[in-house]
Amino acid sequence: MPDSYSLHTHTCGELRNNNIGETVTLTGWVWHRRDHGGLIFIDLRDRKGMTQISFDPEHSGGTAFHTAERVRLEWPIMVTGTVRKRPEGMENARIETGEVEVLVSEIQVLNTSLTPPFQIEDRVDSSEDVRLRYRYLDLRRPKMAENLKLRNDFTFAMREALHNRDFTEVETPSLFKSTPEGARDFLVPSRTQPGHFYALPQSPQLLKQLLMIGGVERYYQVAKCFRDEDLRADRQPEFTQVDVEMSFVDQDTVMHALEDVLHDAFAKVGVDMPTPLRRISYWDAMDTYGTDKPDTRYDMKLVDVTDIFKDTKFKVFANSANTEGEVVKCINAKGAGAWPRAQIDKLEPVAADLGAKGLAWIAFRPDGTINSPIVKFFSDEEMAALRERAQVELGDLVMFAATKRLEADEILGGMRSYMADALELPREGHDFLWVVDFPLFHWDEDRKAYASEHMPFTQPMEADIDRLETEPLSCGSHTYDFVMDGFEAGGGGMRIHNADLQMRVLKLLGFTEERAEEQFGFLMEALKYGAPPMGGFALGLDRVCMLLTGSDSIREVMAFPKTSSGSDLMSAAPSEVTLRQLKELSLRLL
Repeated sequence: MPDSYSLHTHTCGELRNNNIGETVTLTGWVWHRRDHGGLIFIDLRDRKGMTQISFDPEHSGGTAFHTAERVRLEWPIMVTGTVRKRPEGMENARIETGEVEVLVSEIQVLNTSLTPPFQIEDRVDSSEDVRLRYRYLDLRRPKMAENLKLRNDFTFAMREALHNRDFTEVETPSLFKSTPEGARDFLVPSRTQPGHFYALPQSPQLLKQLLMIGGVERYYQVAKCFRDEDLRADRQPEFTQVDVEMSFVDQDTVMHALEDVLHDAFAKVGVDMPTPLRRISYWDAMDTYGTDKPDTRYDMKLVDVTDIFKDTKFKVFANSANTEGEVVKCINAKGAGAWPRAQIDKLEPVAADLGAKGLAWIAFRPDGTINSPIVKFFSDEEMAALRERAQVELGDLVMFAATKRLEADEILGGMRSYMADALELPREGHDFLWVVDFPLFHWDEDRKAYASEHMPFTQPMEADIDRLETEPLSCGSHTYDFVMDGFEAGGGGMRIHNADLQMRVLKLLGFTEERAEEQFGFLMEALKYGAPPMGGFALGLDRVCMLLTGSDSIREVMAFPKTSSGSDLMSAAPSEVTLRQLKELSLRLL
């Protein structure tokens, strides 16, 4: 279909056999150029694909041919010509336009280009730093164009699904009050109020609660969020979440609504998300998979063998097996028992990085022998029980953790993920589930204080409210994380809508009434004006799009990301500012 908003009549990805004989105009970049002496062929590329265009010195007086002789890679050009069938045997089945080409009669060079620092191809040999330095060139790669297109389609699908269910999109401020929400804030100094600062929002959490109190009832926003924290492959200092909140609801109502929205949105990008989703409690997830974001597409579950080793001669296991709150657990990495000893020994530093003091293991060799530095301590009965409990076969490698319950889970959960990659276990399709019923608090050993497992505004389980002050670590919460392919793709929960209960929770987190008033006074006051039951959710848009595109990093689905150190290599941000700018803000550098 002709495009009335562009210089071209067709894109470089849409010409087919039914266009043969038509006169068309295409625009794009010179991707590949082949000069065969009497003929010149150019692969012309735009955001929609690639079309082969040909130049014949006998056609149209040779003017277009002579221009084509001097064009080079990545020059933007506009050509007009006739669509024709490629000669028999010259078709290219790898591309959608591979049966046709355009014989060019007119060409206009729209600009020239320096030689790019890397090939504009999907398989790029250059380092990521070079790609980020020249991000505007990297974005021309077909894969990057596809990634951004999918991100656009999925974002639109989320908006459409929410709009169709009577949600209202409301924008919230990017300059707000600094509030403790788990990560460091990015602070913005105020020029008009020296010594005072705004903060960029870590999320619109408090504002969306105020919208519920304000009667919006069903809110959403594609929100930009900011957190000054250490980065990794699936984390950036600025990121985007699809933020949702509902009022006059309970937990099941919210979760069912979210499932409907997510099902529709994933379907629009060709992904089936069967509903209702499985629900796994937090402690079941930790005890079975060693993580609160399990990838259940492969097995290797954690196995509790505490009872087996209560009377063992191996003191490390015996001590944990007979200490309250500690466990002996293992995972069975099938096939790794055939690894050479040197390869198995390299697993110990992996376990150490996960917090283990060492790694106990038993390799059941394919030839029936057993290799292990600890097996000499075990009785035949203990080994038989272990084989049965862990479903051990020849060629298996069993790895243990003996320590506090949660520590053991986290160590083996990390080893499970590492071994799945090392063994290249197949993980086909996408894996969706809810992890629910998180604890309300955990103990922060560094601060020697209670900390929120999710956030300070999470509604406790009603049955646990009377035990908040006496047994805080045993209290559960109305929470739910959306897990996709072993990543926390989104999370949410029901909110406290009673001011007195909110103050009780804040006091347990170490807030005095004065500090709570200073930090959250506007929310505490609002809760006294008929706040309804409310709950919500935030979907990590970047992370979901990373998983949908099969990328290894969210940088691959963001147009202009930062490096792991928070730098923008293209613009050289963050950068120094002038003394005059600092003076205007009443700031000086130490």
